[in-house]
Amino acid sequence: MNRHVSLIGAPSDVGAGTRGASMGPEALRVAEIAAVLTSQGLDVCDRGDLQGPTNPSRGPVDGYRHLAEVTRWNLTVHDAVAAELAQARMPILLGGDHCLSIGSISAVARHCRQEGRKLRVLWLDAHADFNTHILTPSGNLHGMPVACLCGYGPAALTQMSGEIPALAPASMRLIGIRSVDQGEKRFVHDAGLEVFDMRYIDERGMRHTLAKALDSLGSDTHLHVSFDVDFLDPEIAPGVGTAVPGGPSYREAQLCMEMVADSGQMGSLDIMELNPSLDLRNRTAVVAVELVASLFGKSTLMRREQKPYAALAGARH
Repeated sequence: MNRHVSLIGAPSDVGAGTRGASMGPEALRVAEIAAVLTSQGLDVCDRGDLQGPTNPSRGPVDGYRHLAEVTRWNLTVHDAVAAELAQARMPILLGGDHCLSIGSISAVARHCRQEGRKLRVLWLDAHADFNTHILTPSGNLHGMPVACLCGYGPAALTQMSGEIPALAPASMRLIGIRSVDQGEKRFVHDAGLEVFDMRYIDERGMRHTLAKALDSLGSDTHLHVSFDVDFLDPEIAPGVGTAVPGGPSYREAQLCMEMVADSGQMGSLDIMELNPSLDLRNRTAVVAVELVASLFGKSTLMRREQKPYAALAGARH
């Protein structure tokens, strides 16, 4: 895993229905994300916050809210992430609402094509984010990033990686899902997305789930983790705009992150949808930073070499 990381703040909530995620980057800094990562032996550079349009708080036009502003923000994110990858540094996007992952992952997809590497995306989220302007009940683009990355959406967003789609649905693994709009359910099914919803995790366990999600990762695979903080149960992470009960517990989330770290393949990271205006004394940001530390190898003890994930995936938990 790359030990040279760059923090990129994207203080925007233009894609969300609830204001406040624009304060997420600063909340993560207050929770000392740079110091925590430095303590893990990482070379950390905080690039500060990107600049973009303010939230106009308008209703949807042709099924999209704030499409022009969302596009401008994502282009800015794309270029910032691409610049870090070109310098052989790992970009960590501090969001911001989850629509900004369109720009982040588009840049990663472009980089992987240029380098001849495969791409795997772990989408840790309570929501599938596979809506379109026809299916969405709200027009909020933070409910559409997976669809846009898979080629379903406005051209300004679907072509950002230089190729449509930015990645195939087979490259995505959605984990922790427990809220999917009615029309979106059929679309997810028809597209063939691999979804590990909370029923799957309840029945099989987080260990088996991550073993399946990480199965067949090779040394030529770039693993991108897109961590929406509402992935977590709101009992431990209340500071999100779209909280859904019944998410992973603290220990389940820690195991998830530790298994990603064990893979050694993570090459880029998004931390999204943290909303300090809905939090309690920055509690959610602190939890998010603790989990990110585990993504970079923090553990209670030194571990012996783990079994290959292919073996774990084939076993019952």
